[in-house]
Amino acid sequence: MNPLEGKRIALGVTGSIAAYKAAEIASKLTQAGSHVDVILTESAERFISPLTFSSVTGHKAYTDKDLWGGEGHVIHIGIGQNSDLLLIAPCSATTIARLAHGLGDNLLSVTALAAKCPIMIAPAMDGGMYAHAATQTNLRILKERGIDILGPASGHLASGQLGVGRMMEPNEIFDHVNFHFSRGNALAGKKVVVTAGGTQESIDPVRRITNRSSGKQGYAVAQAALNAGADVVLITAPTALQAPYGCQVVAVTTAQEMLEAVLQHQDSSHALIMAAAVADYRPTLSAEHKIKKHDNALSLTLEPTQDILLRVAEEKEKSGFPKYVIGFAAETQDLLTNAKKKLSEKRLDMIVGNDVTGKDAGFGVDTNRVSLLFSDGSQQNLALGSKLGVGETIIEHIISWS
Repeated sequence: MNPLEGKRIALGVTGSIAAYKAAEIASKLTQAGSHVDVILTESAERFISPLTFSSVTGHKAYTDKDLWGGEGHVIHIGIGQNSDLLLIAPCSATTIARLAHGLGDNLLSVTALAAKCPIMIAPAMDGGMYAHAATQTNLRILKERGIDILGPASGHLASGQLGVGRMMEPNEIFDHVNFHFSRGNALAGKKVVVTAGGTQESIDPVRRITNRSSGKQGYAVAQAALNAGADVVLITAPTALQAPYGCQVVAVTTAQEMLEAVLQHQDSSHALIMAAAVADYRPTLSAEHKIKKHDNALSLTLEPTQDILLRVAEEKEKSGFPKYVIGFAAETQDLLTNAKKKLSEKRLDMIVGNDVTGKDAGFGVDTNRVSLLFSDGSQQNLALGSKLGVGETIIEHIISWS
């Protein structure tokens, strides 16, 4: 379930003020289980030292001095041919030009020439340099050769100006690398639909009925499905979270919109995981204008929303999709009784029951404690752990059924 475990990644660092961010990239990749070989250009050493990278990776960081050492004639061959990925971040305009024209005048560029693995670069430079015709032509050449270009982003630059040229943030680069290595995993080619967040139902233009769901568990399930190689459709109610890189994101607000999105995407899906907290009721009427406060009590008439999982079960009988359907039961009492009832009534393959009254599990926190109930009557109780861990366990069961 960890696409980066055991991968060998060569990280090239070039002369840019963004070089300090490369240390965070090296650290994150190492913590994820990758072996990271860092190569610094001469100009990169003016911004950050090799010792920084050795400290976070646990391995020697290479510089141009190593190219002319006793083993210099084979270092670039060994790194280039034994790596699973060459990532250059930050990648300066000069290094982009070197790559585009096949120059081999430093350790990083000869390693790129020797590399048998995919190459990713994260450009970082001033806006004018990035927009220059020469740089754009060089980038076009690299794209035609199959090199992945990550960014750059728009924002404040070292020159003090605003523009395009800022290196993509380390966490975003990490997500791109993680996604790259996930594509051949167990669920490769299989479509998984995940719902997340709490739907919202309008009372008037400024007020809504909603719930306390943060979307964290649904987003964690989506990330776990991506890590397993799936093509993920994330149907999400409003949330402050950043969707995992690689998802097809479908933004919805109301229970009706979520129903329509699920029915649209369930066809040909391998699995549907309904982690969203969907409103059971909505106002019968939504006021056209803001309801003004007054001394009298305000009464709202609510009507039930359509049951998404029941509709999914009806459609599954006709089409056979989704192949597997997993629901969630967020309860405040009688957890197992209510979860078993929902499992049966909604014709689910699995239901994830969690007691949301605890402060360390449920809504708004990064941990969860759940019970997995299955259609064959079996049950698996998970101890308190990360929501990503819960998501991984769910996906592992889907893999075992496949």
